[in-house]
Amino acid sequence: MINPNKLFQLSGGQQRRKLALCFGALERDILGIAEKGCEYNFSTMTRADYIKALCRVFLQDPKISPQAAQKISDILDKEPLDEHLACNLARNELLSIIGTFPAEWDLIIAPHPNAKKEGEVEKRNFFPGLSVYAEDIRSPFNLGSIFRTAEAMGAQKVYLSPGCCNPEHPRAQRSGMGCVQTMGWERASLDDLKEENIFVLETGGTPIDEFEFPKSGVCVIGSEELGVSPQALAKANCGRVTIPMKGLKASLNVGVAFGILMQKWVESLS
Repeated sequence: MINPNKLFQLSGGQQRRKLALCFGALERDILGIAEKGCEYNFSTMTRADYIKALCRVFLQDPKISPQAAQKISDILDKEPLDEHLACNLARNELLSIIGTFPAEWDLIIAPHPNAKKEGEVEKRNFFPGLSVYAEDIRSPFNLGSIFRTAEAMGAQKVYLSPGCCNPEHPRAQRSGMGCVQTMGWERASLDDLKEENIFVLETGGTPIDEFEFPKSGVCVIGSEELGVSPQALAKANCGRVTIPMKGLKASLNVGVAFGILMQKWVESLS
């Protein structure tokens, strides 16, 4: 983190980019998940005073909107300082001025109960035997989202059909928030699936509130355009689960639909 006095020596885009990085690092420090070497370590002032100093530098930026300037000024006038809110408002206003927006990769991740002091998790917790088979998912963004949901909700493994896009594509990595590396996954054909219980997420099946989820098994989710294949439907010995919808389009993004399904599946286990 840079000394606030040095920030005055910078100008324009250089100053804004440095401020945005500082506010992002401070947010992580506030939440106890600072990256190694980026912890707050100024001995001459408290973290709250440091944040106030950075905000005052930013308030002199001619491009800051009057609304944002007023909000930040109001926060600085209150004691004790809401450090997280001050940093978050300032960082997002800076990104807006710079012309970029917070990507999912930049979002703050809450502290993990199994994390080491450095923020690394020793062991991933999951429900043994819960897996998902992604059949011909073409969008890297959607595939990354599926990995992220599977990891968050405790799936053990992700299977990818031969027609799935590459999970190491930059967009999959970005939306997956590192979960592509964390999750166990492998390429497999439908014939390769050896799980005892297989079901599909598709229209025309049992409503999700009435569906009897297996205690373990694999859920097949289909492509964005075609849904699950006839071969997958034939292999689904535990049936077909459907998310009831009332909208005119009656359509959900595959990543969103999978998130709804995983929540219900996990609920059924408890």
